Amino acid sequence: MSRHPDLEKLNDPVTPSDGVAGVERPRGLLKALEEDAEPLLKMAHRHLVSARQVSRAQLLQLARLAAAYEIDPVLEQKPLSGQLLITAFYEPSTRTRLSFESAWHRLGGDVIPITDPSTTGIAKGESLHDVAEMLSNYGDAVVLRDSSEDSVWRMIEALRVPIINAGNGIDEHPTQALADLYALLKWRPELAKLELDPQRRIRIGIIGTPARMRTVRSLLLLLGLIASNIAEVTIINPDTDLFDPGQREELEEAGLKISISRKLKGLLPQLDVVYINSIAWIGDTYETLTGDLELSTDSPLKPGAIVLHPLARGDELDTSLDPTPHNWYFAQARGAVFIRMALLTVLMQRVYRVADAPLPIESQ
Repeated sequence: MSRHPDLEKLNDPVTPSDGVAGVERPRGLLKALEEDAEPLLKMAHRHLVSARQVSRAQLLQLARLAAAYEIDPVLEQKPLSGQLLITAFYEPSTRTRLSFESAWHRLGGDVIPITDPSTTGIAKGESLHDVAEMLSNYGDAVVLRDSSEDSVWRMIEALRVPIINAGNGIDEHPTQALADLYALLKWRPELAKLELDPQRRIRIGIIGTPARMRTVRSLLLLLGLIASNIAEVTIINPDTDLFDPGQREELEEAGLKISISRKLKGLLPQLDVVYINSIAWIGDTYETLTGDLELSTDSPLKPGAIVLHPLARGDELDTSLDPTPHNWYFAQARGAVFIRMALLTVLMQRVYRVADAPLPIESQ
């Protein structure tokens, strides 16, 4: 008898949408957004360190370009051919590093990866200023992840090529937030409108700690760009120390209506989007969110609600949700490649009109 009872399933063809909700949505988003390259031209040859640097118009146009890439990821013209990206990941990463490297390769460039600072001059006491000087000589762009909040700022002083912040301590992770908003816009392209009817505005629950989770901090900043279409954002956490001084005030000034709930139960049926993250990188270790904040198929999720998670996950997000329509976290991770393709194209000043390369935009 075969030790693999499901061997026959290997004869079934594998499709790109297997197990991933929402992968068919980029056509609807592309159709919903009118092209305007002007906001993207303003991002050329710039660093991206904070979500605060992104305007509403830039967010929408990046999402539009990402949707075009997702529809037709095999490019006849490679805009970054001959360009070198240095990925310096001094802190563990799977999805962010691989998606950046995948994005750059798909655009035609080559990658020089650094995954261990002990293999660089930093281990011998070389300053970040001098490291940045060398990176400027050897690459055309840099992606940096570091557990220190100020490393990226110290390197900027000597960099002559764009640097992208891929996570600096507990401060920010702006490209993860771009991936989060890209998923939301594919789910509901109407969120790109200036202002929705109050009945169409969404309620978002964020399980996390804005002061100590960089993904949550950057996500909230970008949500402020579409605040007119969000009825309320509820931070769900049993802790009482959730915001840095002035953080909540900044978000409310952007137009977000923010509430706090110590418990998840009773709130779930009201939420259209549940964003869950339980891990914060604190110095050289992790801090894990505790409390009765787990999600599974037993959770009373609202019909049609989606679950987002920056991943990697722990027990807070049960695998029983994976085959359900609530699972948008896999599409969220997949879309990160295309939003980063869009961003890299723009930062390297390789913006082109999608209309010059016609794409199918019929709604799914």
